[in-house]
Amino acid sequence: MLGAMVFTYGMLMSFVLSGASRNAKTGRANPPVLQYVGYVLLGSTAAASVLLFGYAAWGLATDQIL
Repeated sequence: MLGAMVFTYGMLMSFVLSGASRNAKTGRANPPVLQYVGYVLLGSTAAASVLLFGYAAWGLATDQIL
């Protein structure tokens, strides 16, 4: 299940970044759907990094490092 989620995340991120760079090279504005998907991916990446950092800090604070 995690593999499918990581694969989907990677494909969406690749699509968003390639589309945004192509639009930047041609001087066109990004479509709203591309921009919204980019914001969702950015938010989910930031949330996951904060949660993982908090988990690591909690493990260090309670001496429960694996």
